[in-house]
Amino acid sequence: MINASKTVSDVIHARFDGLTRAEKQLAKSLLDNYPVSGLGSITTVAENARVSTPTVARMVQKLGFKGYPEFQSHLHQEVEATISNPLTKRGRWASNAPGTHILNRFADAISANLRQTLTDLDTSTFDSVATLLSESRRELYFVGGRITGALAEYFFTHMQVIRANTTLLSDNSSSWPQYVLNMNPGDLLIIFDIRRYEVEMVSLAAAARRRGAEIIVFTDQWASPASKHAKHTFRVHIEAPSAWDSSVVTLFIVEALIEAVQNSTWDETSERMKTLEGLFEQSKLFRKIG
Repeated sequence: MINASKTVSDVIHARFDGLTRAEKQLAKSLLDNYPVSGLGSITTVAENARVSTPTVARMVQKLGFKGYPEFQSHLHQEVEATISNPLTKRGRWASNAPGTHILNRFADAISANLRQTLTDLDTSTFDSVATLLSESRRELYFVGGRITGALAEYFFTHMQVIRANTTLLSDNSSSWPQYVLNMNPGDLLIIFDIRRYEVEMVSLAAAARRRGAEIIVFTDQWASPASKHAKHTFRVHIEAPSAWDSSVVTLFIVEALIEAVQNSTWDETSERMKTLEGLFEQSKLFRKIG
C-alpha cells in the first residue's frame, strides 16, 4: 500500500535501485517531466520512454500500485492538489469540517504537518544548508512569490544581520536577470515556491544554476518544478483547514536555520549586532524607553 503522504515521485526514487535497466529507463522518463509524463495512456508512456508496455505494467506494480489505473489515479490526485485555488480548496474541507473550534482544527492540522515534515526531512540536508548559509564568501540571494515573498523577506532580514553579502530580489520578475548577472559560482539562491507554482521561478533557478549558483528551494510536499535545479530542497507539508495553505512549518524550518547559522558564526554575528544597535541609537531609531 502506498503511503498517502508520499508522492509517486517519492516512491520512484525510494525504489529506483531495485528496478531493472528498462524500468530505470522508464523511471527516468517519468521523472524528467513529472508529473505530466505519466498522465498519458500506458502505450504513450511506454513509447516516450522507449520501453515496452509490459515494462510499464511491471514497474508500477513493483512501486506498490495494483496496476496502471491506480498509478495514474495517484498522479491525477497530485495534479489536482497542486492546482487547487483558495475557493476550491475551502470547498473541499468545509463539507467535512469537524464540529470543533477552529483553533483546535488548526492546531491538529499544523501539528500533523510538522510531524510529517520532520519525519521526511533528512537532518543531513538541514545541516548542509546551514553550513552553506554560514560561509560568508557566498552571496545569498532570496526570492519568493506573491505569498511566499514575505517568507523570503523574513529570512533575508535576519540573515542580513547575521552576515554580510545578502540580497533580496525584487518582486518584479523582469528585473531578475540583473541579479543573475551578479551571481558567481558558489553563491546561493534561496527560492520559496509553493503550489500554484510560479513559472518564472523555474527560469530563474535554471539561469542562476548556469551561472554556477547553488539553489535551495522551500516548497510543499508535491515539490515546485524549480526543485529540479536545486542542490537542496525542503519539502514542507502545508495543508490546513482553510482556503489558504499554511506557512507555519516553513517558518519553523527557516527560524531553525537562522539559529543554526547564528550559533555557528556567533563571534562575528554578535559584533554585527552590537554595531547595528549603535547605528539604531545614532539614527534615533528604536531607542529604549525610560
